[in-house]
Amino acid sequence: MATVIRLARYGAKKRPYYHIVVIDSRNARNSGNVLEVVGKYDPMQAKDSDKRVVLKIDEVKAWLAKGAQPSDRVHKFLAKAGLVKAKAIPVQTKKHLQSEKTQMKIKDKAEKLAKIAEEKAAAEAAAKAAAEAPAEQATEAVAE
Repeated sequence: MATVIRLARYGAKKRPYYHIVVIDSRNARNSGNVLEVVGKYDPMQAKDSDKRVVLKIDEVKAWLAKGAQPSDRVHKFLAKAGLVKAKAIPVQTKKHLQSEKTQMKIKDKAEKLAKIAEEKAAAEAAAKAAAEAPAEQATEAVAE
């Protein structure tokens, strides 16, 4: 029998309260065929509250030793309690970035603008040097 440690919902409408239960994986969430209740989770409590997640640590360890697999949410609770190793956070997709072709176009445009700016700066420097040169020649001519 494949057992899982997962949440079973209790509580009123819009006031959730969960039991952390060990149950056969083929059973429905609230089927009632619970092997054991190993904790409670109250999402209405403050995140730093001790009453938010209450675990029976010895019983959880026993079920993990027997091969029970925790659900994703329960795995987070167990990792926070130090009973299991936390799962690695997956690398996010790059969907928010532009396509390679668009990135290449942007890069080419930036390079062209930089080249134009360099040519403009060089032209201004040459014009400034040319403007200073006749002035120097005029002062030399007057000095002679």
